[in-house]
Amino acid sequence: MSESKLSRRDFLKLVRTALLTASGVIGLGGLLRFLSYQSQPAAPDEFDLGLASDYAPGSRTVLPQVPALLVRSETGFTAISLVCTHLGCTVESGPDGFACPCHGSRFDVKGNVVRGPAAKPLAQLRVQATPDGRLHLFVH
Repeated sequence: MSESKLSRRDFLKLVRTALLTASGVIGLGGLLRFLSYQSQPAAPDEFDLGLASDYAPGSRTVLPQVPALLVRSETGFTAISLVCTHLGCTVESGPDGFACPCHGSRFDVKGNVVRGPAAKPLAQLRVQATPDGRLHLFVH
């Protein structure tokens, strides 16, 4: 009876080949996963806010989908971004202005910095009324 014995050298070649093949397959799988990544669509830069008549004069409406605060005064509409200019946290609206819950920045009712670490005021956003009476808010 002839028994085929695997020499030590042949065994090490077999193990090396198996490990290289396995690492190549794993690397190729990672590369395919990286190349097939689906990024999220870009956030919209225009929002339809509905009819202007839906907002009472003197009202302050938080728009969480933006996030922004829509203010209707006697002269028209203005909007202030609720994104803190320090690190991008969403600020909270209060009767005397805005407060960032992340790092303590404070802003007055017009969005100007009262206390840092934020150095820039909250962004003023453009609000436009259409001929049919609808409001559109532009983020950029």
